[in-house]
Amino acid sequence: MKNPFGKRKEPLTDTQLLMTITIGIFVVMYILAMTLLGGGFLHAQQIFDMLNDNASLIIVSCGLTIVMIGGGIDISVGAVTSLVVMSCVLYLNNGGNVFVSILLALGIGLAFGLVQGFLISYLEIQPFIVTLAGMFFARGMTTILSVNPQKVDHAAFAKVRDTQIVIPWLGYTAKNGNLVPARIELGVIVALICVAFIFVLLKYLRLGRNFYAMGGNQTSALMLGINVKRTRFFSYILSGLLSGISGFVFMMHTGAGNATNAAGMEMNAIASSIIGGTLLTGGVGNVIGTFFGTMTLTTIKKIVVSSGLNDPWWQSITTGGMLCFFILLQSVVLGRRSKKKKS
Repeated sequence: MKNPFGKRKEPLTDTQLLMTITIGIFVVMYILAMTLLGGGFLHAQQIFDMLNDNASLIIVSCGLTIVMIGGGIDISVGAVTSLVVMSCVLYLNNGGNVFVSILLALGIGLAFGLVQGFLISYLEIQPFIVTLAGMFFARGMTTILSVNPQKVDHAAFAKVRDTQIVIPWLGYTAKNGNLVPARIELGVIVALICVAFIFVLLKYLRLGRNFYAMGGNQTSALMLGINVKRTRFFSYILSGLLSGISGFVFMMHTGAGNATNAAGMEMNAIASSIIGGTLLTGGVGNVIGTFFGTMTLTTIKKIVVSSGLNDPWWQSITTGGMLCFFILLQSVVLGRRSKKKKS
């Protein structure tokens, strides 16, 4: 039957389908939390607090999404973030300049991206091995810089750290009758800009399309004339740069540095990407899905704490269970979709 509007509706791609599922699950989970638990879930500030606390994770997850779409992996991002935090804290405490500290953060991230990208892309060493070595190296360098926690003592940085965007009309009235306005940290704005930039890159630019082609089928990508080595190299450069940005945003949020900063961030970033619909096999993924994957992961943890399960292992158990659920869901959905295409 001919479409009365003259144009046939195209089916959702695998990337769009998995992203839609993630967004739907996040919305349902949050509505259930508002209905059953109430409390902070009823206020807009809960969403903003989730963003404030996880801005650096969102940025790192964006970088990891690019690498995973291209069929790679980068487990050094958390350690690089820690190294950036400690380096910038010590630099600022020794009379450094805020702008130069930003360049330092970008430089460290870029250095890791360049070295690891070169070893993986042009020397064809396994990504897991290279980034594992990068993780250990970054952790060791962080410990060499300082074993003890370091608080940033810098007047100009304190002004940047304390700057917040206040939204009074999204606030709420406290029990004492005072209006508590909603507040967003600058790090959240940086994270959203990174998400928007990576979204445009993946959807509209040739480099982004090359990432998908390389991750989907490397042989086909070569036949299409794509320089696979260079494309993979760029994916690790972007991941390194975003790790550097993440480190500075992390420092803006905490105002301190520690050798254990961002411990386990790489695992949370991988989980966020997978929950957001990025496949470990490559070729499928979307940074918007990753953003909602991070928010879903955070919502799960908030629900667990609000339910009275304050022990840290409950968060790990629920995160692991949710991750397995999403992997199984992806397999079922894409498996059925593949059968329909064949039939």
